[in-house]
Amino acid sequence: MYCVRKMTEDLYWVGASERRLSLFENAYPLTNGVSYNSYLLLDEKTVLIDTVDKSVSGLFFENVDHVLGGRKLDYLIVQHMEPDHAATIGELVLRHPELTIVCNAKTRTMMQNFFTFDIDSRLQLVKEMDTLTTGRHTFAFVMAPMVHWPEVMVSYDTTTKTLYSADAFGTFGALNGNLYADEVNFRTEWLADARRYYTNIVGKYGTQVQALLKKAAALDIAIICPLHGPVLKDNLAHYINLYDIWSSYRAESEGVMIAYTSVYGHTKAAAQLLNDKLTELGCKKVVLCDLARCDMAEAVEDAFRYGKLVLATTTYNADIFPFMRTFIEHLTERNYQNRTVGFIENGAWAPMAAKVMLAMLEKSKDITYLPTTVTIKSALKSATIAQIEQMAKELM
Repeated sequence: MYCVRKMTEDLYWVGASERRLSLFENAYPLTNGVSYNSYLLLDEKTVLIDTVDKSVSGLFFENVDHVLGGRKLDYLIVQHMEPDHAATIGELVLRHPELTIVCNAKTRTMMQNFFTFDIDSRLQLVKEMDTLTTGRHTFAFVMAPMVHWPEVMVSYDTTTKTLYSADAFGTFGALNGNLYADEVNFRTEWLADARRYYTNIVGKYGTQVQALLKKAAALDIAIICPLHGPVLKDNLAHYINLYDIWSSYRAESEGVMIAYTSVYGHTKAAAQLLNDKLTELGCKKVVLCDLARCDMAEAVEDAFRYGKLVLATTTYNADIFPFMRTFIEHLTERNYQNRTVGFIENGAWAPMAAKVMLAMLEKSKDITYLPTTVTIKSALKSATIAQIEQMAKELM
């Protein structure tokens, strides 16, 4: 049975939500599913903006057929070729063989890699700020390479001032009937998923996101329609400001994250003691994270959210504990920078974890390291407790 949402007199949401998927991209845990957004415009010419993941294709095609109501589909605008948005293009062409596909040259190349149908005979290639008029509506196309794939573009409807933003401004989470962000409490229900989505999926490409934000600033935008999550139409400055903070690698919130791994509990005790000392000194927000047990994507999200990070781990096989190594690799591959970092190391006979962690972060830009490094030889003693107290003061 179809499930659509009428957005304006001629625009419909025809996407679908997937609630059974447990790992996004087979890597990032989902607790609330994910939505795959697609939009269908009924102008003098009909226009579909992106398709969906194959897992929800049945409902998607029911939605499209219902809204078209027997009309032919004239255009498909392809903004992003990642399969969660493009997997159903082949079947769409089979159902609508007279369809014209609007995309850029890089998208054409990727489409040829994914599909075997005759692509070139139905293509309309566009470049930066080329336009497509479909009747009352005119679309202008803005290239957004590496947000977060090289072929990405966004589409701006000059008539309704709507920006179809591809994966930009997307979030994890299935839609539960509320399509617009102002229909829910976005801060409590969606912001964490939006931050986690940005940090883990798009976060490496802050420079490219900044370039897109500069282009968007020249447009008069009233609505932002992303490919995942709620549509944004109220208080757009707030959401754009969040994207500006995230993509410029600034801390969003005041606070300290303590990320630790611990084999027999001694490093955990040091991390907990630092947590207590910080709160005694008046720190309002401390996030304590056991990297062996937490959702790694959430840990990465918190590391980018807060301005101060303490890494506490053991020397392990003349290196560091595997979960800590994985965590730091996640940070550095996403261009972790502009933060204050401290180290707590533990080693029974030759502690070297701090040295290893420092080397892993050496290419990270604008990192301020705390003067005090806490070195534990097996278990906490009075001297290391004093070091932790000093570290707490340096973090305030």
